[in-house]
Amino acid sequence: MITRAMIFCAGLGTRFKPWTDKHPKALALVNGKSLLQRNIEYLQSFGIFNVVINVHHFADQIEVAVEKNRGWGSDILISDERAELLDTGGGLLKAKPLFEENQPFLTCNADILTNLHIGKLIEFHDQHQPLISFGITRRESSRSLLMDATHRLCGWRNNKTGEEKIAISSINPASLQPFAYSCVALFDYSVFNLMQGYGFAKKFSLTDLYLKLAADYPIYGFEHSKDHVVDVGKPESVALAEKLFP
Repeated sequence: MITRAMIFCAGLGTRFKPWTDKHPKALALVNGKSLLQRNIEYLQSFGIFNVVINVHHFADQIEVAVEKNRGWGSDILISDERAELLDTGGGLLKAKPLFEENQPFLTCNADILTNLHIGKLIEFHDQHQPLISFGITRRESSRSLLMDATHRLCGWRNNKTGEEKIAISSINPASLQPFAYSCVALFDYSVFNLMQGYGFAKKFSLTDLYLKLAADYPIYGFEHSKDHVVDVGKPESVALAEKLFP
């Protein structure tokens, strides 16, 4: 059972200007509700009421919103990154003391809205027993995760530049299938020790961590291409989000 999750809220939101000139992107509204509130309620719908939030850009505004709304019914813990923005992987590592020891946990991004069924992701994770499971879909994206026929992570591609990183050298890159990352991930707690064992410290992305670990540990994608996934990273994405998430 998953009882704790982390929502990444610390980013600068440079693609979401002019809103982010004066506000954190996590508080941008979709049909009258902030992205943060929507993700908190999304987690609640699957029984997850203990949530870690990292803050950096206009951190005070997020803390005030959480306090004013009493966490929208969830128990919220703040991981403070005011001093330095640590990217997703570094932000997760800094928040380690806020997680329950040896218990699996979930992460998601404040600026991603999805109706991925977390219960099905958990079932998939329990069935395959990987180190990490995350949602993937067949949709357009500037970057793709490259998976084998079993949906095990084997590499990454920048679709704009053509750059590829292949994590498992024995794999023929031509055999791999591209998927877009849904930013909802389920981790075994042991990932924290592996971060440090593989030389990750302070500032790094989850994608870099995935690619480093993929050769030695099974990391699987759970395909949910029939579900909605909206990256509300740009103001023009709000209209689509409002259509799909009333």
